Amino acid sequence: MAPTLATLRAAAYRTLAPQPDLQTALNQMGFLQADPIRAPARAQDLTLMQRVPGYRAGELEARYAELEVEEDYFPNYGFVSRPVRGLLHPRAPRAARIEHDAPGLMERVLAHTQHTGELHPRMAGEVFGRTRVANNWGGGSNATTRALEALHHAGHLRVVRREAGIKVFGPATVPANVLTQAERLRALVMVLARLYAPASEPGLRLLVGLSHYGMPGLLAELRAELKAAVNDGALTSAKVDGLSYLWPEGTELDSMSAATSASGVRIVGPFDPLIWDRRRFEHLHGWTYRFEAYTPPARRVMGYYALPLFLADKAVGWANLSVKGGELVSDIGLIPGLRRTAAFEKGLKAELERYRRFLGLVI
Repeated sequence: MAPTLATLRAAAYRTLAPQPDLQTALNQMGFLQADPIRAPARAQDLTLMQRVPGYRAGELEARYAELEVEEDYFPNYGFVSRPVRGLLHPRAPRAARIEHDAPGLMERVLAHTQHTGELHPRMAGEVFGRTRVANNWGGGSNATTRALEALHHAGHLRVVRREAGIKVFGPATVPANVLTQAERLRALVMVLARLYAPASEPGLRLLVGLSHYGMPGLLAELRAELKAAVNDGALTSAKVDGLSYLWPEGTELDSMSAATSASGVRIVGPFDPLIWDRRRFEHLHGWTYRFEAYTPPARRVMGYYALPLFLADKAVGWANLSVKGGELVSDIGLIPGLRRTAAFEKGLKAELERYRRFLGLVI
């Protein structure tokens, strides 16, 4: 049977299914998008609190050293599981400008880091000087910082921890990959297809295109693997009300829908896989969600950092949450026609209480 909007909504909502622990959640996702804005917490924490019961804001950063996870770029900057990191590497460093303006610097930075065990960008500047190199925006950047980032991108360094939000780097081993390049790229396409399933075809194409920034020079090959996955059946395709959807072969959307008994209220972060595909969001829920953190205040409709609000598996509004004087402050907006029933108010109260625990405002 062809899926319906209700089937697709239920299947998408199941991505919020609770995981037994943080490491399992990271492994199951493969990739977790990061964002530094705290409103009321960082994007990575907002995503994890919806999947890991009892998760607390900042827990990922606090436990980073003990977890099998790495900061990396795919398809945006965030965190990847160790198996996904193995698929991303080896890849060439983005270092042409550094080599032109500061020849030999990358080799010296790498050797120094391997000797010392870790290197903070501030210390790197003290050791190697503060040479400036041109950046992609017409300005200048510190050459040693750029060298650290390039070595991280190439897999020679890893982020070992953060100090006041600044990445501290340490030596890393580039994974020995026995897969062919085509097999690696196919596997990466499938990571995205599983994480964002059921994905709108335009949304998945965009994600694959964004992955090009983490896999420079391989855009055509990535797109070809997505097309091949559809053609050979690794990805199932169906058109629902004029929009094409893709999901991995073997995903039983009908049984997923039947097994879903979603209830209550959930307030979900704007970079969550459930929200990321804006075209899918509008198609499944019938209204347009806007992320307005970078919109001038006078033009905002929903607020600075509006978090979509779900009643069961249907998005019915948004919430702006902040902490003032040690208290959680909520500003709720709802789509036209939604009645604030007793059941809705009870679910909203429970979700806001969960946020208070997540933010450490209550024990």
